[in-house]
Amino acid sequence: MKIAELKKRYAEGLKPTELIEELWEKIAAWDDPALFIHLPEKDELLAMAEAVESMPGDLPLWGIPFVVKDNLDVEGMPTTAACPAFSYVPAVDAEVVNRLRAAGAIPLGKANLDQFATGLVGTRSPYGTPRNAIDAEFLPGGSSSGSASSVAAGLCCFSLGTDTAGSGRVPAAFQELIGWKPTKGLLSTRGVVPACRSLDCVSVFANTVEDVSLIAGVVAGFDEGDPFSREIEPVGKIGPAFRFGVPLELDFADDLDTPGLFAAAVERMKALGGEPVGIDLKPFVEAAKLLYEGPWVAERWAAVGGFVEENPGEIFPVTRKILEASKGWDAAATFRAQYRMAELARVAAKVWKDIEVLLLPTTPRIYTVAEVLDEPFQTNATLGKYTNFMNLLDLSAIAVPAGKARGGRARWGVTFAAPAGWDGELLKLAARFGGEAVNELPKPQRPAIPVVVCGAHLEGLALHWQLAERGATLRSRTRTAPVYRMYAMPAVGSIPPRPALIRDEEEGGAIEVEVWDLSPAAFGDFVSKIPGPLGIGKVLMENGEDLPGFIAEPRAADGAEEITGFGGWKAWLASKST
Repeated sequence: MKIAELKKRYAEGLKPTELIEELWEKIAAWDDPALFIHLPEKDELLAMAEAVESMPGDLPLWGIPFVVKDNLDVEGMPTTAACPAFSYVPAVDAEVVNRLRAAGAIPLGKANLDQFATGLVGTRSPYGTPRNAIDAEFLPGGSSSGSASSVAAGLCCFSLGTDTAGSGRVPAAFQELIGWKPTKGLLSTRGVVPACRSLDCVSVFANTVEDVSLIAGVVAGFDEGDPFSREIEPVGKIGPAFRFGVPLELDFADDLDTPGLFAAAVERMKALGGEPVGIDLKPFVEAAKLLYEGPWVAERWAAVGGFVEENPGEIFPVTRKILEASKGWDAAATFRAQYRMAELARVAAKVWKDIEVLLLPTTPRIYTVAEVLDEPFQTNATLGKYTNFMNLLDLSAIAVPAGKARGGRARWGVTFAAPAGWDGELLKLAARFGGEAVNELPKPQRPAIPVVVCGAHLEGLALHWQLAERGATLRSRTRTAPVYRMYAMPAVGSIPPRPALIRDEEEGGAIEVEVWDLSPAAFGDFVSKIPGPLGIGKVLMENGEDLPGFIAEPRAADGAEEITGFGGWKAWLASKST
């Protein structure tokens, strides 16, 4: 499922609610009980789709379905991190989910993962192992297992994962997807259950680089509410002729297929205009060891250690062993490791004087589910050999498909890596590698969404601060079409009288209103706090436009004073003060 293809169907008349009907049947037919930890009821999904239908149709992700890894918050859906006893229901979305929803995207549900995002395999969950959509015998990859499987199975256009040590890249390799691990801090991690909080990244899975680029334009950007968010300026350039690093020594863990696939990827890069440059990967690999063999693993204990101690029986056995082993690091050892990391980073940084991009196997080898269940620790360590160091060394990365293995039954991929801020260039290179025509990483899209206000949110009145604090800008002071009746609902307790705008084609009049523009995130936050019987619907303006704005249910007129004849709320207020 690709975004451009779905947008074409929408242009031809498909509605988001109709798409949900299709996807509901498709999910049932796929029949993988380990894929979703939480799948909303069909009526809930249809309600979300109906809400999107009332939003402007030119939003960048209008009606686009996506799946969320279950360590990111979605308002009203439980977050479990694949631990049932840890479950809680968040009151607000994670910031990246908030931005996606405000851009018109529809979250279908919460996907399975290796418990507490600890693993690269997909088998460490009490909810089972999500099926690899290519061949169920092989690993789906983890920890973002369900996120990748949902896209590869064609159940959604894209999904969100997280990537601390490779969780957004390994599943992409095994399920023939694009897996983007952005520069740390480029995507907000507010609303994410931490693994290693100083290293965590939200990642994106999709079928095409074009789709990843579009999503990046929506979700990327600074978040004041996330202390690890930072302003990332695009840097560097990968031109038509470029130099790419190829490690002088590579360990493929005795895999029979991956060495040949990597050699083919090198030849593909050369055909694109790349010049291979041999590099020493030892400082990178040594840095990777510090993630799980050094004090950074203690960050996992800092995140969930208290819960583990209080609920030891609720933790998946392999995960519990890893987490409990992370307790013994003291401050002195942590500082020594930081010093060593600084030394390794300085040495590793020298390679960027000779190359623009580093080409790596995403994983040394391919495993079956049975092989990992038989030896869960070493297989996982092997998978992370060329992924674990990326966030420690502050690199950007994107995993891309690089061929078939095991007689065509399995999939495998390579990863492009570059310094922080090179995300756009890596996406362009990934597009060239895959034969796509994607030229630039779109700048973050914050399209303005208009909202028509007719009462206390008017400038100068009591509730206008709710727009002002969200950065709203005035588009116009105008009037509705002459098809509305306005009522003043009586005060209730501390709530003052409020206007109710109800459409009436025969007895309605034109009402003075203001139109304010909000960013998608601000719009979503603003409308989520509107109490009934008021709501947001389409308001017909005197110039013929249909804009989102305040409307009321017919019951709002019960016991209310009709004030249509005043032509607006301010005029009615003025009449009360004379």
